[in-house]
Amino acid sequence: MNAIISASGLAAELAGGEPPVLLDVRWQLSLAKAAGEPPFDGRAAYAAGHIPGAVYVDLDAELASAPGPEGRHPLPDLEVFGAAMRRAGVSAARPVVVYDGGQGWAAARAWWLLRWTGHPDVRVLDGGLPAWQGELTTDVPRPEEGDFRPEPGETGFLDADGAAALARSGVLFDARAGERYRGEVEPIDRVGGHIPGAVSAPTTDNVAPDGRFLPAEELRARFKALGADDGTPVGVYCGSGVSGAHEVLALAVAGIPAALYVGSWSEWSSDPDRPVAVGPDPQ
Repeated sequence: MNAIISASGLAAELAGGEPPVLLDVRWQLSLAKAAGEPPFDGRAAYAAGHIPGAVYVDLDAELASAPGPEGRHPLPDLEVFGAAMRRAGVSAARPVVVYDGGQGWAAARAWWLLRWTGHPDVRVLDGGLPAWQGELTTDVPRPEEGDFRPEPGETGFLDADGAAALARSGVLFDARAGERYRGEVEPIDRVGGHIPGAVSAPTTDNVAPDGRFLPAEELRARFKALGADDGTPVGVYCGSGVSGAHEVLALAVAGIPAALYVGSWSEWSSDPDRPVAVGPDPQ
């Protein structure tokens, strides 16, 4: 099953007899609040215009719990998440397509959560809303209640100890910008640097300038060059488990299964007893 869908493919499916459930997860990591500016409002963006049939999902409230010791975007309460999905019309037997404003991070977070909790058919709109060539609407749909009940999988999820172990036994990718990995700058968390043994693999290098994913063969070559050979266990982390989900999605496009450390650097760096590596060397 493909993990992504093109805008033309989505348009065709929406026009068909059995259209997918469509989720709008527009969200941006914003430091505007610190600068005294209003943060990005995904719900307002949705209200101003969205793909017909799309239901808005709030990443901060429905795809994550409140920030705390487990990071800035820890796992959501599964009852809250499940209720949000059912409200949006998500059912186990009906395909789901997720999109965001183009960066792909938020849509990937929803994709990862749905896949990890057992939904068999979830895809992300490649390129997000900017790739969509059809009409937009301000009409808010009222879908029939879905039946999806999230059940966490036995694989695909990493905690801090699991991430540390995987950095030694397999390959652990750090999806943040290189300067944050190296510890040269850290605009958000307590300390800069990376998990010892992790390999720098910025998620921005997985997409073309238009925000669409690179071809699968190019992604496979990239990840293989970074250590993801056949059969190597792979994990990903980022700042708070959002852009890392986008890298897990890129790995899926490349045909490489990977787990996500949801707490990511925001959890890891909050504990002064956890080791921190700096510089370009993984160790």
